[in-house]
Amino acid sequence: MAASDGEKNHETGKLHFSLDVPFPSSREAVIALRSLSPDREPRKGGISKQLTVSGSTLSVRWSADEARILRVSVNSFLDHLSLVLETMEMFGPPVSQ
Repeated sequence: MAASDGEKNHETGKLHFSLDVPFPSSREAVIALRSLSPDREPRKGGISKQLTVSGSTLSVRWSADEARILRVSVNSFLDHLSLVLETMEMFGPPVSQ
């Protein structure tokens, strides 16, 4: 897993954070994306999160108004990601169809 340091865009005043999560295959990365995408941020304003897959890497990008909101969102995402990874490990690699 690779994470970028939280950065503040001085033009917009927004904080940004990025996380790249490698998976053994692109299929597993897509399964993780689909499992994690339905979760909306509990607060309507102040934060946005974008999930994408490139090859076998799941990338997440956050943009927030406040450090506290960003921290809560990243922590919540990591909890959900951990659960997805544990579930994938328990059931083994996905079967190709």
